[in-house]
Amino acid sequence: MAASMTGFGRAEVNKNGITVSTEVRSVNSRYLDLTLRLPRNFSQREKELKDIVRTFLNRGNLNVTVKVEHDSNDVVPLKVNKAAAKSYYKLLNEIRKSVKLKEQVKLAHLLTFSDVLEPVDEEETDETEWELVQESVRQALENLNAMRAQEGSELAADLGKRIRWMDDTLNEVEKLSKERIPEERINLHERIAELVADKFTIDQNRLELEIALLVDKLDITEECVRYRSHNKYFLDALNKNEAAGRKLNFLVQEMNREANTIGSKSSDATIAHLIVGLKEELEKIREQLQNIE
Repeated sequence: MAASMTGFGRAEVNKNGITVSTEVRSVNSRYLDLTLRLPRNFSQREKELKDIVRTFLNRGNLNVTVKVEHDSNDVVPLKVNKAAAKSYYKLLNEIRKSVKLKEQVKLAHLLTFSDVLEPVDEEETDETEWELVQESVRQALENLNAMRAQEGSELAADLGKRIRWMDDTLNEVEKLSKERIPEERINLHERIAELVADKFTIDQNRLELEIALLVDKLDITEECVRYRSHNKYFLDALNKNEAAGRKLNFLVQEMNREANTIGSKSSDATIAHLIVGLKEELEKIREQLQNIE
């Protein structure tokens, strides 16, 4: 089903006192244009994030904003050096026994050694944050796509209605054209007779052949068949699970070409008005397609 290129998605993930929130805004564009706003420590990861976005979207102008926050009440930038703590505990117990002290080794004694508590490895923190960033971005893109699909479904319903209206109008145009051909043949006979009256003898067989050729040029059956074929392909492409915006734009160009040819072949005022209506509808469809992925 066709997807709109306009949408918004947001996601927030939490883990170990770290909160990562992502907002994605999308508008229409001929290509996939990305603008990323990331925390400074992830500037080197921009390409990886763009690769993630490309797995979700084919076209659109996207703004992706990622924010990382730390809960200062839960997160302490220190960790326990377990090896050092065990070594000091063992060492203190040996000292206690060697001097025959009854007092037990306490936590306060261990904390007098500065290397029992050490700073958290920044690289380890960044990796945790990076995992949360990826998860948050993916969730936001899923939410964006859900919104784009919903709007795309509404656009597809509107476009389908317009295409079916054009099919009905085309049937009316073809019907009127077929009714007009016998009249055009008679009119051609009369005009030619007036032009050549009393001047020279006309070869009637040749005259009938020339009139038949002229009338054949007024026949719009071929153009109507091609137009209906474009309508069918349009509806098929609209309902497929793929980005169809460019294909649909091409089909609209071809429909417009056929409408122009039909209009140039028809001298009937009613047909001319119907063709004007077709072209107006094509222009509305063209505007709608600017927002289809």
